[in-house]
Amino acid sequence: QVQLVESGGGLVQAGGSLRLSCAASGSSFSTNAMGWYRQAPGKQRELVARITTTSRTNYADSVKGRFTISRDNAKNTVYLQMDYLKPEDTGVYYCGAGVLTARGPQYWGQGTQVTVSS
Repeated sequence: QVQLVESGGGLVQAGGSLRLSCAASGSSFSTNAMGWYRQAPGKQRELVARITTTSRTNYADSVKGRFTISRDNAKNTVYLQMDYLKPEDTGVYYCGAGVLTARGPQYWGQGTQVTVSS
């Protein structure tokens, strides 16, 4: 079992930046792939970024070049640095761990709201 707690969401103007954090506890953090999903109103849940146990990263085309996922195994924390934010980035961002699929992760956090105003 992995417990995940996200933080760092909020309201920001278009073009601005936010940094999300996800603190993990329970199962060994370093042995889990980690990812960030977002759920926008009226849209399908989207896996926006993932990072493997060896820190290889993948991004959705919609965020490539603007978002950066990273992990600190010593702190059991994964981050999502979001730059050049757009209104379409608005949504609830969820941290995920373990097996990550398009439908969702094996383990979920509670989510944090990100709102980007135009």
